[in-house]
Amino acid sequence: MRDALHLLISAVFADLPAEARVLCVGAGTGHELIYPAQKFPQWRFGVVEPSAPMLEVCRRKAEECGITPRCVFHEGYLDSLPPSAAFDAATSLLVSQFILTSDARVVFFRAIAERLRPGGYLVSADLASDTASTTYQTLLEVGLRLMRETGSSPEQLEGLRVTYWRDVAILPLEQVSSIIASGGFDAPVLFLQTCLIHAWYAQRTPPVA
Repeated sequence: MRDALHLLISAVFADLPAEARVLCVGAGTGHELIYPAQKFPQWRFGVVEPSAPMLEVCRRKAEECGITPRCVFHEGYLDSLPPSAAFDAATSLLVSQFILTSDARVVFFRAIAERLRPGGYLVSADLASDTASTTYQTLLEVGLRLMRETGSSPEQLEGLRVTYWRDVAILPLEQVSSIIASGGFDAPVLFLQTCLIHAWYAQRTPPVA
């Protein structure tokens, strides 16, 4: 599932400049960084991650892959990221779902848009569904079965149910799309679904002349 997402992201970003600058927001341990860095050897990356242990893993992976000279690592959030030239694209993978209010989520996407050049691309992926629907319940069970078949324990699966209910803002697809657009982007395009995970791409709306 992760490989499918990364492959399609590379297609969305394929026509970026040869020396594109890409912002990875909430990069975690670096999965979303390594794939494009290896595929596009001239791209440079801004890597933003508030968790020091996760960022350390990300740094180590980057060093092992020889891409560290093309990366600027920032421990913290977007609001503390030093000013820089505008980025050509940005990724936010399984990040905004942890922002529990819609207004704060709009602010999050606006902060990303402000770091992009006009027309720059965003790819955002999050859990999304109408949690009152039978579709949500069915896809949740399929996702949990998948995790069970790939080695997760019953305790881990039950913990995931609690996390989804308490710590994640799982919203209907139309609402997530509207939030992204309200943050300063053209109408987002849904380009991938894997169980409850949905991924959109959108371009930063050019400023009004």
